Amino acid sequence: MLLNAIPDVRLQHDAPLSLLRVAWTGGAGLQSFRVGSMQLAGLAQRLRVQNCLLEMDTLPDLSAYDQIWLGLHWLPEVFQLPLQQVVFTIKPERVYHQAAIDSLLALARPFIRFDVQFFEQPRAALRWLTHDSPQLPALLAEWEAVISQPELQ
Repeated sequence: MLLNAIPDVRLQHDAPLSLLRVAWTGGAGLQSFRVGSMQLAGLAQRLRVQNCLLEMDTLPDLSAYDQIWLGLHWLPEVFQLPLQQVVFTIKPERVYHQAAIDSLLALARPFIRFDVQFFEQPRAALRWLTHDSPQLPALLAEWEAVISQPELQ
């Protein structure tokens, strides 16, 4: 089910799979990034999300200040979640993003109790994350339907 719970963020939740898919839709601006990130952590807690797909390619490069904020304020919230698997999708050309994520994960390594994986494509990430669930085609179709109709975003 697609959720409209957080401005500038596209969300898809599947309760039976305990899955939350997340993509930034706020364009190049990051005005709502910190507030939206905290709302995301709260939503994931309420939904008891165990599996999360974070699509990083639509998120603009984060400043050093935003990276520090994530480490100090957002990651401690994430560590309270019942996460089992977190998957980041990021294209190889997003070198700055990959370095930022890697540095945050390296700092947080002692506190991470869930599996972290990287994929280039969301479809492959979802196949892995859902163990090729029979629900996967419906999830993909639902997500693609919104992308193909920008006025609904």
